[in-house]
Amino acid sequence: MSKPAPAGAARAYRSPWWLPGSHLQTIVPARLIPVPTVAYARERWDTPDGDFIDVDFLQPAPGTVTEPLLVMFHGLEGDSGSHYARILMDGCALRGWRGLVVHFRGCSGQPNRLPRAYHSGDTAEIDWILARIAARWPQAPRFAVGISLGGNVLAKWAGEQGPAATARLVAAVAVSSPFDLAAGGHALAVGFNRLYTAMFLRSLVPKALAKVAAFPGLADARRIKASRTIGQFDDAFTAPVHGFAGVLDYWKRASAKPWLAGIALPMLALNARNDPFVPHASLPGMADVSRHVSLEAPDHGGHVGFFAPGSRPWYFADRVFGFLQEHV
Repeated sequence: MSKPAPAGAARAYRSPWWLPGSHLQTIVPARLIPVPTVAYARERWDTPDGDFIDVDFLQPAPGTVTEPLLVMFHGLEGDSGSHYARILMDGCALRGWRGLVVHFRGCSGQPNRLPRAYHSGDTAEIDWILARIAARWPQAPRFAVGISLGGNVLAKWAGEQGPAATARLVAAVAVSSPFDLAAGGHALAVGFNRLYTAMFLRSLVPKALAKVAAFPGLADARRIKASRTIGQFDDAFTAPVHGFAGVLDYWKRASAKPWLAGIALPMLALNARNDPFVPHASLPGMADVSRHVSLEAPDHGGHVGFFAPGSRPWYFADRVFGFLQEHV
C-alpha cells in the first residue's frame, strides 16, 4: 500500500529518469509494476432493458454508508482487475472510503444478454447507474472517476446533465480520457500504437463475433474479422449495433469535448501531453470547458501511467483523491 497524500496537497508529476518516453510510461506501470491486491464482493444489477451489469465492491461492501463513496468507470476492455482500478480501490481503503468498480456490459468476464455492448458515448447507462447509486446511498458523499473511455463517457454525461448532475455526484475526475474520439482513433492506427490496437482487438473481435453468432444479422462478421484498426472495428460493429451511421458519426456524437462547457459540477481532467492514445493537440483548452472544470496536462505520464517511485508512487491516484478531498 502507498501512503496517502496529505489533505489538499498537490505536486507536479515528474517521470523517473529510467522511464523515458510515452510508451514506456504507459506499458511499464500497466504491466510490470506490482500493484495492490484488492478484495472484491460482486453484485449483479439487472438493467431496465433486461440485461445486466456486474459491479465489484471494495470489501466490505457498503450497506447504509455515510463515508465518501467512489464509483469507478473503466477504460476500453478494462475491468476491476486493471492496474488503475486496483490502485484506486486501494486508495479508497487507505482513506476509509467505500469504492466500487462498474463493469460495462460484457467486461466482467460474462457475456451480456442483449445484442448491444458498450461504447464511449453511452451516457444513458451512466445516468441509470448513478441514479441507482444515489438512491441506494443518499447520505454518502458520492464521487466518480472515469479512466480513458470511462472518463469520456462520464464527462459527456456531466455536460449533458448540466446542473442536474450535482444531485448524483459531488465531484468527478477523468484520467487519460480521449475527449475527441476521432483524434484518438486515428492516433491508434499508426506507428507503434498499432500494438495497442492489436491488444484491444484480441478481445473486442471475439466478443463481437460471438454477438453476431448469437444474433444473426446484427453486423457483418467478415468485416469484424478483417478489422485491423479501432476505426475499422467501430465501423463494422460498434456503430451499427448502437445506432450510429458509421464510425465518423459515432466518434463525433460520442465525443465529450463539445459537452465540456456544460459541466456544472467540479471536475478534474488529467491528461499527459505525451499520451500515445490522446494527441495533445486534441486536448481541451480553457475555452472548451466550463469554469467548473480543472485541466491538468503534465508533459509526461503516458496513458494512465504517471508512475514515480516513492511513498506515493501513483501520481494519478494522488491527484484523483487530492482533488476529490477538496469537495468532501
